[in-house]
Amino acid sequence: MKISGFTFIRNAIELGYPIEESIASVLPICDEFVIAAGDSHDGTNELLERIDSPKVKLIHTRWDPALFVRGAIFAQQTNVALQACSGDWAFYIQADEVVHERDLAIIEVRLRDYLSDRRIEGLLFDYLHFFGDYGQVQTSHNWYAREIRIVRTGIGVESWHDAQGFRRNGAKLRVAHSGASMYHYGWVRPPLRLHRKSRAFNAAYVGEQAATAPADDEGTYPWGLLHGLRRYTGSHPEVMQARVQAQDWTLQPTAKAWHKHDHLRIRILSWIENNLLGFRVAESQNYILLSDLPRELSPIAWKQRLARYRD
Repeated sequence: MKISGFTFIRNAIELGYPIEESIASVLPICDEFVIAAGDSHDGTNELLERIDSPKVKLIHTRWDPALFVRGAIFAQQTNVALQACSGDWAFYIQADEVVHERDLAIIEVRLRDYLSDRRIEGLLFDYLHFFGDYGQVQTSHNWYAREIRIVRTGIGVESWHDAQGFRRNGAKLRVAHSGASMYHYGWVRPPLRLHRKSRAFNAAYVGEQAATAPADDEGTYPWGLLHGLRRYTGSHPEVMQARVQAQDWTLQPTAKAWHKHDHLRIRILSWIENNLLGFRVAESQNYILLSDLPRELSPIAWKQRLARYRD
């Protein structure tokens, strides 16, 4: 079995993306890692070239402004990297996503289990959306709880819409659960970096000219009312420890309720889901879940099972 990792990136340094940590978190179980390296102006490509691994393969790309519409550029760049993957499975990880090292054995066992089961076209991950700092996660209704991050190659899978998920000939993929979580740090970085990231993200949806420019001297960020947050008491992936310890900003609520999860309707619905129901109401699911295997094994047991596979 061969596993390909893949991602895309542009201006990771300027925008505060933990791209090195993201790649390093999954590299141990990948036989190759393909990066669509966009036309950065901040030294990102040089950073990628310094990654000390023969597994890493760079594809230098140029972002087409004509695709800065509804995030289409993200899907196009994702597909560039995906099409260059030569493994049986392709493990997609975005530049602000990280996998915990304790989950690697679980993921690899799942991939081996499903390799010959052609019904399974991808694997699903639970999401931890860190918001504001490294000690809080979002639980609001409008934050997706699960998404596909591993797909089977050679069957026509492509990135869907703005690269959040995948489809095959426009149809949802049939997936099993990976048994693992994805740590999403998209909303955790110094305020200035987050201002810049927000503008760049905006530009990918409405074009460079229409995107709102942040004030580069601002030391704060409009976090909103900070509703829907749950204190996180677990561990972070080892590769993220340096960033976690280096946090030098303080999270403060702002009066302007411009985040969707701050809207009263979403706040009420989220409270009902989290405190009464235990599930998302009318959750949008970009997949067809065929199997959700139990996760009763300990990390050590998963590693022992993986060792038997490799023997």
